[in-house]
Amino acid sequence: MADRLFGFSANRRIVAGLLVNLLSSICIVFINKWIYVHYGFPNMTLTLVHFVVTWLGLYICHKMDVFSPKSLPVRRIVWLALSFCGFVAFTNLSLQNNSIGTYQLAKAMTTPVIILIQTTYYKKTFSTKIKLTLVPITLGVILNSYYDVRFNLLGTVFAALGVLVTSLYQVWVGAKQHELQVNSMQLLYYQAPLSSGFLLCIVPCFEPLTGDGGIFGPWSLPALMTVLFSGVVAFLVNLSIYWIIGNTSAVTYNMFGHFKFCITLIGGYLLFHDPLSLNQALGILCTLAGILSYTHFKLVEQEEGKSRLAQRP
Repeated sequence: MADRLFGFSANRRIVAGLLVNLLSSICIVFINKWIYVHYGFPNMTLTLVHFVVTWLGLYICHKMDVFSPKSLPVRRIVWLALSFCGFVAFTNLSLQNNSIGTYQLAKAMTTPVIILIQTTYYKKTFSTKIKLTLVPITLGVILNSYYDVRFNLLGTVFAALGVLVTSLYQVWVGAKQHELQVNSMQLLYYQAPLSSGFLLCIVPCFEPLTGDGGIFGPWSLPALMTVLFSGVVAFLVNLSIYWIIGNTSAVTYNMFGHFKFCITLIGGYLLFHDPLSLNQALGILCTLAGILSYTHFKLVEQEEGKSRLAQRP
């Protein structure tokens, strides 16, 4: 009975974490879109602001005794921080050098690459049913981006590097929490300032620092307030990402990412009257079918695992 109550409580926490991530992720997409369209704030600099605000948010939580930091050697998390910077840089370069359709198609490859990395290097096994759920999801992404897929050498290289580094980052977020025996807040408390420092070094290579469009440019008060609000929402996004991966897996988070993409498309259609073709509607249905199948098979496997443990003498 106690095990059932614990399991129910754990599932409720996971659902709550997914809900926070869903709402904050969708919210930040539309806030950032507003910032880019109306203020022209640079993309990578905005990510830097997000991580600085995330660290400040965690510092405030620490001072309010929400969590206790755990001393971590920098060398144990430096690759995690670097992989985050690589993920930001390469996904931006992929977006700059590819069409939106090609960019989205490349992002869909993150899930199978995560499964490959975890199978090869972490000896984690995935059932055939779980692997087959990737088929409708990939088909859905292809249907969504079919008319906008155009390949070129430089764009393909950046897209491939973006997928690889993003996959490593998501795998390491979960692996480091278990390896270092820390929770999401404790790990992010150290990774956020480290990643901010690395990002500060690479931002000048991609974006201006002063003048129009630079971080030290003449921004209006409404622009700065909106950017700050975006940073607060990003704090919730970053924290929930770490929490979800630490309590489920990188694959589950990635599946949830596909779901958020579908919701964002539907939200854009309903709120901003963005065009939604028949192909895109079919793609959304295929993707959602794959996600629902993954969720169903994952829950069945968890129940079977609990039953086997209960039957052991």
